[in-house]
Amino acid sequence: MLDVDFTKKLGEFELRVKFSLANEKLAILGASGCGKSMTLKCIAGIETPDSGRIVLNDRVLYDSSKKINLPPQKRRVGYLFQNYALFPNMTVAQNIGFALEGKTAGTNIVKEFMQKLRLQGLENKYPAQLSGGQQQRTALARMLALDTEMIMFDEPLSALDSFLKWELEQELLDIFGTFDRPILYVSHDRGEVFRLCDHIVILDKGKIVSNSTKHELFENPQTVTGTILTGCKNISPAFCRGNGIAIAEDWGVGFKIPQGIDEEKIRFVAVRAHMMLPGSEYENVFNAQIVNVIEDVFNWIVVLKLSPQAKKTFRWVVSKKEITRLQAGANITIGIASEHVIFLES
Repeated sequence: MLDVDFTKKLGEFELRVKFSLANEKLAILGASGCGKSMTLKCIAGIETPDSGRIVLNDRVLYDSSKKINLPPQKRRVGYLFQNYALFPNMTVAQNIGFALEGKTAGTNIVKEFMQKLRLQGLENKYPAQLSGGQQQRTALARMLALDTEMIMFDEPLSALDSFLKWELEQELLDIFGTFDRPILYVSHDRGEVFRLCDHIVILDKGKIVSNSTKHELFENPQTVTGTILTGCKNISPAFCRGNGIAIAEDWGVGFKIPQGIDEEKIRFVAVRAHMMLPGSEYENVFNAQIVNVIEDVFNWIVVLKLSPQAKKTFRWVVSKKEITRLQAGANITIGIASEHVIFLES
């Protein structure tokens, strides 16, 4: 179990994080500069918070009130950087066994983790001779060989092309399935964290604004930041007139508010770009003008004006298999089910 509660100020920026992590996979999702990497560095002991407390499995790693601040090598926290930080002049076996004490015991541990991470036959290879997946597994074996109590990943796939990224993601899924300790994963890629992790923390400008399961977050993001980070492209300020309708200011149209939602608290409405269909059989129906049609690989990206009063356009993504022809300047009737409209308080 990891318990984190600390603050760290960097100039005008203040990082304030508080969360707990059991033997599960937790992602920190946020925009660049929000404090994701600094959070990991404070947990690892590379950076020191200004105040607070960090506890891993009842061991205090940091406590400002008691002046406890264990050095990184005593924290038993594995930290995988984006470039894996392998020693280029050492073989795979030497990299894995670098920090192990005792020649005989160290050799046995190296063999154990080479087998666990499918590195047999690569003992005498150097990092430059390895594939991306092999480098990643070598770095993980080095972390796990030290009897690491938790592992952390800082954007490990962000610099890779899509094909290699997918291959390495599958490697991580296999490894995560056998590691029954806390895993903390940082990324700005919503699909990546959804596939790899169970829970997601949203970090915005140094503050945690959401902490939920991945399904809860994507189905009900609750905040504008969470909505944007989960991929929603259509968000508008909104207000209500007490008649069960939320008016989207940017689009000049109203959306029916389902029962159970306090309309007085609604400040924004959002609709995911793929959550609408042609036709008038839904609760929210609009006669929209097609402003532009952009061809994507498998979809049409249709830019719409939902009303003559609209200040901003609305994005609709539809499969080419569903609609074969759309023309800019034409009108189209589209419907959006009420359960696909996201009503936000902040």
